[in-house]
Amino acid sequence: MSVAQHSAQREASTSDTERVDINKRAIAVGIGNFMEWFDFAIYGYFAGIIGALFFPSTAAGVSLLSSLAVFAVGFLSRPLGALVLGPLGDRLGRRAVLIVTVFGMGICTTIIGLLPSYEAIGIAAPILLIALRFIQGMMVGGEWSSAGIYIVESAPSHRRATAASVITGTAGLAFLVGTFTAAMLSSNLTDAQLAAWGWRVPFVVSIVMTGIAVFIRRKLGDTPVYEELVKQRQSAHVSLPSRAAKRKAFITTYAFSALFGVSLYYFITYANNHLVTAVGLPKSTALWLCSIALVVYCILNPIIGRISDAIGRRKLVLFSAAGLTLMAYPIFWMLNSGSTALIITALLVFAILVAITAVMDVVLLVEVFPASIRSTGAALGHNLALATLAGPGPFIAAALIKATGDVNMPALYLTAVSALCFAVLLVTLPETKDNNISAY
Repeated sequence: MSVAQHSAQREASTSDTERVDINKRAIAVGIGNFMEWFDFAIYGYFAGIIGALFFPSTAAGVSLLSSLAVFAVGFLSRPLGALVLGPLGDRLGRRAVLIVTVFGMGICTTIIGLLPSYEAIGIAAPILLIALRFIQGMMVGGEWSSAGIYIVESAPSHRRATAASVITGTAGLAFLVGTFTAAMLSSNLTDAQLAAWGWRVPFVVSIVMTGIAVFIRRKLGDTPVYEELVKQRQSAHVSLPSRAAKRKAFITTYAFSALFGVSLYYFITYANNHLVTAVGLPKSTALWLCSIALVVYCILNPIIGRISDAIGRRKLVLFSAAGLTLMAYPIFWMLNSGSTALIITALLVFAILVAITAVMDVVLLVEVFPASIRSTGAALGHNLALATLAGPGPFIAAALIKATGDVNMPALYLTAVSALCFAVLLVTLPETKDNNISAY
């Protein structure tokens, strides 16, 4: 065999080895990410029941609003999680954060499923629920950006957006399975059974997924980019990014994360509750309709990743921001029509736009920050946006209807946020597809 053939064989072997390693990392991160978002999703789907059990009230809508407010608490604690876990990812590696977040999230979810109601232990019930949601929020505050950074830093440069779609796709799948679980429980249990114990089942069984996810993530190595970062730190010739560069990266991150977060939680959490409480659909019907849209959303994620790896990030982000600005009111008009065909159409249009914001969010979290501050900067920018704008979104939507009596009013908030994000990104976001993500 010639030298050239030997060389080609070694290169092919190396390429195959790298491909297997990347696939293993994708599976490991994807499983843990699925578990975390399943845990977070099921709270949203059972918000009405949880509100009645932990915040009982005879006033119409108050229990649901209270439960959605606690949903927002999980977002308000995200910046604290980012402050703690972000620097940990920059100092000790991306893998360390992934283990902490998946363990903390799983334990809190299981305990929520075992909590006695207000009727059983009084005011201690909502206090404990709020405390556990706060810790959950901290864990999620580290998970999304850390998982995204880990998988994108591990991917070839020409496949970064496709790799990012693993995170968004498994999160979407988690919400889909959460929706399916809620639909099955709602369809097969009476309202009394669902309130007594049915809603608790998915919370408690998540402990099994937690154990699997922790075991798998402990087997991971760190990313090639982080290993290069460690070497660069030992050099005397590296310099930290300027304050102006960090400020611009933070503002840009806040904008695309707000666009993603507000649209996602309108689509995944609020739409289901809106179809039940505002439109008057049976809970099981609303859940099945949302499941169809979520299937499309999950399928779209890798497709969008491929498209972005071909044409870039900027065009897609601006398209989604413009689309959400223009389509928010028509989407709610169709949802409120009561027509199954129009509701499906609205949810599918929503699914396309939200899927674009999701994949772009993950890949941009990596590409807009230099490696030395990536974990900290991405976690803070992303989670501050979700805490201040996205987390309160479902609560604001429900409150707008309660205050005005107009079921189309939630579109106003989505339109305003999307338009503002479009304006900011038009000015601050360059094309990042070919950025060197190993730069210090």
